[in-house]
Amino acid sequence: MTSATCALATSAVSRSVEPVGQHFLAHARRKRHSRTFSEDERLEAEKNVKNVEEVEEEEAEEPESAELLKSDPKDWKKQDHYAVLGLSKYRYRANDAQIKKAHRKKVLKHHPDKKAALSGNVNDDAFFKCIAKAFEILSDPVKRRQYDSVDEGADVPEPSKKSKDFYKAWGRFFEAEGRFSNRQPVPKLGGDDAPKNEVDQFYDFFYNFDSWRTFEYLDKDLPDDTDSRDQRRYQEKKNKAERAQRKKEDNARLRAKTDEALSLDPRYKRFKEEEKAAKAKAKWDREAGAREAAEKARLEKEAADKKAADEAAASAANKAESKAAKEAAKKNARKDKKTIKAALKDCNYFFAGANDAPIDVVDKTLSEIESLMEQLEGTKLSEFAKELTAAGGDKNKLQSAFASKGVPSAA
Repeated sequence: MTSATCALATSAVSRSVEPVGQHFLAHARRKRHSRTFSEDERLEAEKNVKNVEEVEEEEAEEPESAELLKSDPKDWKKQDHYAVLGLSKYRYRANDAQIKKAHRKKVLKHHPDKKAALSGNVNDDAFFKCIAKAFEILSDPVKRRQYDSVDEGADVPEPSKKSKDFYKAWGRFFEAEGRFSNRQPVPKLGGDDAPKNEVDQFYDFFYNFDSWRTFEYLDKDLPDDTDSRDQRRYQEKKNKAERAQRKKEDNARLRAKTDEALSLDPRYKRFKEEEKAAKAKAKWDREAGAREAAEKARLEKEAADKKAADEAAASAANKAESKAAKEAAKKNARKDKKTIKAALKDCNYFFAGANDAPIDVVDKTLSEIESLMEQLEGTKLSEFAKELTAAGGDKNKLQSAFASKGVPSAA
């Protein structure tokens, strides 16, 4: 021993040791009661069986299949820990109190001491070890999360395009996927009456899903040989790469299912129709001023056209009436002139002799009468004709009437 080693060495210390632990207590019990090993184990097993009692009313116990009871504790990674504890219907929803309670019941039911008392086989503890492993995993928050990440028993069947009830099938699917979300609470799919903003928020949540899901539980065990450091590092690196690949595939799977759900969601068809109707209404409202102006211009044009048409019709009617009046006036004038000339003839053109008036007298008298008729247009001409007609052919009256109009020959 070198001087340095001697310098580091410490002197011996006297310590008192107190025996503790279940094995010491068993030894003390055997010594006290003078029992052999087999006798003590048998009596303790009988005692444990008698102490098993239900302290409270429980739910109906989950049935245990023969296959479950034959689980190999060495193959614990493949065992269903929730089924081992009778919590299959709760799984990730089970709380700590339920896990502890279920573990206590299973321990009391499958304790090796009880089985030894019933069957006499003290080595029948395989399922009891499975129970212990299940409790170890599920009572540790980190280990439980790792197991929950790969617990296929909690998954629900992926909906298909042929699912009859869209909301029920996809609602259950997204609820199960939501258990991996770091963000809480997880929005619900909702029903047919859900507003668009809530539906958009739901799909945005799953398109940007922040998952805590890990896959460490599926890691291959690292070699225990301390001499294989390279092999250990290689396996760690391989496990890490496989976890990353599984994470990537899981994210792609969820996104693909979200795409599928969005494409099948009947609400978006309604949303598109409502959006189209809203745009049409907005366009209609925007164009209201232009539409009113166009309608006003149309009505004004119609009114102007109607006014022009009415004026044209009135003008045409006036022209026709005027024309008819003129024609009637001309006709009456011709008639009146004819009456005047007839009366003039009855007066023999104002010739004093007994014979017919000479041509020169006739021409002169007619010339005078023409001048008179030109002066007596319209009403005066008609009144004069009536006056001559009223004379009844009396030459003196006729000549007096002509004289009153200034006909020189009549004077």
